[in-house]
Amino acid sequence: MNNKLAITGIIGAIVAALCCFTPFLAIALPAIGLGGLMGYLYNDAVLLPALAVFLLVAGYGFWKGKAA
Repeated sequence: MNNKLAITGIIGAIVAALCCFTPFLAIALPAIGLGGLMGYLYNDAVLLPALAVFLLVAGYGFWKGKAA
């Protein structure tokens, strides 16, 4: 298994899923002083494609690991 790709994909997918399905961004962004980004980032047009990309990266990492 290509560990770097698979781990990056899994971690990114978990973070994107947390941001999509929980109010994680509504708590985290203002806490670190980036509350102005909520209008842009707290949007399914940004988070769902990010989730899809990270899932594809994880799948590619697993597939590349099996092929080697």
